[in-house]
Amino acid sequence: MPRTYRIGDLAQALAVSVETIRYYERESLLPPPARSEGNYRLYDQAQRQHLQFVLHCRALDMTHDEIRRLLKLREAPELECAEVNALLDEHIGHVTARIRALRALQSELRTIRNQCANPRATKDCGILHELAGSPAPTSRNAAALAVHDRPRRGR
Repeated sequence: MPRTYRIGDLAQALAVSVETIRYYERESLLPPPARSEGNYRLYDQAQRQHLQFVLHCRALDMTHDEIRRLLKLREAPELECAEVNALLDEHIGHVTARIRALRALQSELRTIRNQCANPRATKDCGILHELAGSPAPTSRNAAALAVHDRPRRGR
């Protein structure tokens, strides 16, 4: 008899929560499983592999739509994989753009962090003043103050 998993067993086997599995079912990323006489969800090995595929795609930060497209392509093994390649190339482009945005964010955070190089009372904290959108009271020269006035990228 083929191995079946109850939802808790499947969750434990794949190190995810039961709610994650239910969520993927609601999102149509995982087909509904068979039910036992007691109405327990019963997953077979193919469904376990299907869920493992979805989890791997999510770990690669793919969207649900991208995963759905890949699942459809996976169900047509006779097709060429050019569409799979195109989808992955598109996803790599999204990742590249996010990396760029994260690097800009990192730069901005470092700039903000530099507003308070020396510990002082929080009422004079350059970081808190920068985050509040008002210039920090300081005796820095005008050139140093220009850092507050420069336009921020990505806003």
